[in-house]
Amino acid sequence: MKTNILPPEKRLKKIVLEQEALLHQKNSPIDEFNGIYQRFKFPIITPNHVPLNWRYDLNLETNPNLQERIGVNATFNAGAMKWKGNYVLCVRVEGVDRKSFFAIAESPNGIDNFKFWDTPLILPETENPDINVYDMRLIEHEDGWIYGIFCSERKDPDAPKGDTSSAIASAGMARTKDLINWERLPDLVTPSHQQRNVVLHPEFVNGKYCLYTRPQDGFIETGSGGGVGIGYTDSMENPVITEEKVVFNKRYHTVYELKNGLGPAPIKTNEGWLHLAHGVRNTAAGLRYVLYLFMTELNDITKVKYQPAGYFMAPNEHEIIGDVGNVLFSNGWIANNDGSVYIYYASSDVRMHVAVSSISQLIDYCKKTPEDSFRSNSSVSSILKLIAHNKKHETTSVIIS
Repeated sequence: MKTNILPPEKRLKKIVLEQEALLHQKNSPIDEFNGIYQRFKFPIITPNHVPLNWRYDLNLETNPNLQERIGVNATFNAGAMKWKGNYVLCVRVEGVDRKSFFAIAESPNGIDNFKFWDTPLILPETENPDINVYDMRLIEHEDGWIYGIFCSERKDPDAPKGDTSSAIASAGMARTKDLINWERLPDLVTPSHQQRNVVLHPEFVNGKYCLYTRPQDGFIETGSGGGVGIGYTDSMENPVITEEKVVFNKRYHTVYELKNGLGPAPIKTNEGWLHLAHGVRNTAAGLRYVLYLFMTELNDITKVKYQPAGYFMAPNEHEIIGDVGNVLFSNGWIANNDGSVYIYYASSDVRMHVAVSSISQLIDYCKKTPEDSFRSNSSVSSILKLIAHNKKHETTSVIIS
C-alpha cells in the first residue's frame, strides 16, 4: 500500500524543525480588547512544546520506526514567577497515562519563546506517596523560601470494594531556593476532609503563615464546604491549621455557585490585595469554569473590599474545546516593575495562554464594576444607572450609531 509517510530519517528531521519553529514562534495580541486585559493569538505552551527527548527514543537503531515512546496529553495549570530576570512557569504536564508531573518552562519576555528546562522537576515523596500531583502555585515568601503548594491525590482508603475512582485530595507542600532542589514538607492538615487549590499568602500575618484554603467534603463535590477560606499555621515544617474562616463563599445563581477557589497568590497594591479566583457553575453541558477578581483590605486580608459581579475572563471560541471543555483556570500571574500584570491561564485542561493587564486596569475594574446584587431586577438597575451616567456626561466626541 502506498502512503505519504516519510522515512524515519526524514521524519526525525521534520519533527525537529517543526518544534524549533514552534519554540521561536512570535506571539501577537489579538484585535479584540476590552480595556481590562489583552489576549494573545497563540497558546504559549502546548504538548508539542515538550522536549522531543522526553517523548522519543531519538536513536534510530533502537527506535527504527521513530515511535513516540512516552506520550504527552496536556500542558496546563502552571504556577508563575520571575526568575533571574526571566519568566518561569511550573507547568502541569500530563502524560497519556493520566499521571501529571511538574516541569519548568522559561521565557525571556513572558509572551512567547517558552522552553522547558532540561529535565522535569524531581519532587520528593512523603512516606505516603502521591498517586498524582498537579496545579502548583509558586510563592516567594518573605521568609526567603520559594514554596510550591500543589494538589496531592491518593486513592481513598475507605472506598468500597471495586471503587477505583474515589480519591483524597490534600495540599502538598515543598520549598526550594533554586527551583531545582526541592525539600518536601508534610501535607497541610486542616479541619476539612479534602483540600484543593490551597495558596500561601506571600507575607506573614501577625507572625504566622497564612494559607487560603478551599474546604470540601468530597474529591469533586464540595458538599457543605466550598468558598475561599483562610487559616493560619505557626510553621511550614509542621503545617497545621486548626480553624478555617471562609471569606468568599459560593452563592446561588452566580458564576461561583457550585464551588470556587483562589488561583495564584494575591498581588499587593497600594489600595489592597488583588485576588484572582476561579468560579464553577453547573450547566446542561457540564461544569463551566471561569475566572473572577476581588480585592481585600490591605491591612485586613479577611475583609473583601471590592467584589465585581460576574466573571473577569471566560473561555473564548478558541479556548472552549479540549480535554475538559468550557474551562479557564489560572494559578499563576506575575506583576512586573512597570505595573503590567501577566496572567497565565489554561484553557479546557490542555494548553497554556497569557493575557496582559496592569495593576491600574485591574484596580479600576474592581472598584468601578458594579457588584452582584443577586437579582435580575437589580442587574437592570445597574444598566439604567450606566445609561443615565452616559446621558449626563455625553459629548460630541463620542458617537454611538
